[in-house]
Amino acid sequence: MPAPGTQILIETLPRLMAPCDVAVVGPTYAEHAAAWGRAGHTVRPVSDIAGVGDARVAVVVNPNNPDGRVRPAQALLALAETLQARGGFLVVDEAFADFEPVESVCPQVGPGLVVLRSFGKTFGLAGLRLGFAVADSERAAALAAALGPWAVSGPALAIGRAALADRPWLAANAAARAGDAARLDRMIARAGGTLIGGTRLFRTAAFPDGPALFRRLGEAGIYVRRFAERPSQLRFGLPADKGEWCRLSRMLR
Repeated sequence: MPAPGTQILIETLPRLMAPCDVAVVGPTYAEHAAAWGRAGHTVRPVSDIAGVGDARVAVVVNPNNPDGRVRPAQALLALAETLQARGGFLVVDEAFADFEPVESVCPQVGPGLVVLRSFGKTFGLAGLRLGFAVADSERAAALAAALGPWAVSGPALAIGRAALADRPWLAANAAARAGDAARLDRMIARAGGTLIGGTRLFRTAAFPDGPALFRRLGEAGIYVRRFAERPSQLRFGLPADKGEWCRLSRMLR
């Protein structure tokens, strides 16, 4: 089911279920836990899927943001089956999966599984406001009813259809972004950073002077993601062109 961005799906899913216990595998994108909490659910952070326990709903970002950790599809499907037996379901957020060698669970979607797919990250078109929920027909219909008619614009649907059908572009850019990620890893290492992980669209590393480096980069007009609970870690996006690569390299040196 198409939606005006994945964020609205993250907000809407929790409102379609009576309050229950929800396990969010993290550390990960904070809006998942926040959205379930705002809808009245009891949210429990866990470090791995083995810690889901007796929760009725679990959320897994695969590959994970910000460390790029990947869970095997078989383990996710087994968890979805367990949650379905309790009257719940598993949410798998595959926002960064397009360029990664990750086995998607989309083909196995059923009553116990909802998969969220992004569009803007891969294609650099966040402003188009397009995302997808892949779910069984009953839950997809409930999401569609909650969002109402005309949730996604006609131009967004047309652009999305054309872009997603361009498999050669996806393959070529997956390879190109892998090269960019490796280049960024080398720059981070030369600057004294220790790579935590990431995807082909971002890299997360720990630095001895993380807060000070964040400030120096910001003063140079380079914004990276910082984490209040892990101040030594910074997440870097990919520079867009030669000038930006050079500027980041100078600042890291």
